[in-house]
Amino acid sequence: MTTSTTTSTNVVWHNATITRAHREAQNGHRGAIVWFTGLSGAGKSTLAHAVEEALHQRGCRTFVLDGDNVRHGLCGDLGFNTESRIENIRRVGEVAKLFMEAGVIVLTAFISPYQADRQRVRGMVAHGEFLEIYCDTALEICESRDVKGLYKKARAGQITDFTGISSPYEAPNNPELSVNTGGGDLAVCVQQVLNKMTQRGIIAPHSKQ
Repeated sequence: MTTSTTTSTNVVWHNATITRAHREAQNGHRGAIVWFTGLSGAGKSTLAHAVEEALHQRGCRTFVLDGDNVRHGLCGDLGFNTESRIENIRRVGEVAKLFMEAGVIVLTAFISPYQADRQRVRGMVAHGEFLEIYCDTALEICESRDVKGLYKKARAGQITDFTGISSPYEAPNNPELSVNTGGGDLAVCVQQVLNKMTQRGIIAPHSKQ
């Protein structure tokens, strides 16, 4: 497969009468992409869903795009070599952008191992609309969790192109937030993400009743 993209011809962008601003005003918050990245077993999905639960309780419109779930459909035709990983993240970025334009806070939980791919998604949207959240967990901790048994198979050579073992992971150089998902309390990690979203003006400060 190829990672190059072609431009469709004979198409014209159709401007909707209901704009993103209308949707955000109705929702009471901005649309945004909150991108969780880290090794397999780093806690990306756990944190993303916990943040979504907290946002849902506040009445926010949210959706989680999860790496495994997306590969059941949208990216079911892709493998795990470099070209497929690049295309996987490109597709996810485009879908996330659509959710954001709908005024939704979309939370993505993908290893997304390559810095260039994450930067490409960041470049799809305006400044401040993409928050990169690095789930910082040491490889040995991820391996000790290994609930899917994938690291064991990768160490045995039964899985090729496995991130952290036979394929590289490029940690973010300057993420919006780095959270200690290796040993930190989940509630604390959730609050750190919510605080960052509040600082960026995506959600309003939460007043406890």
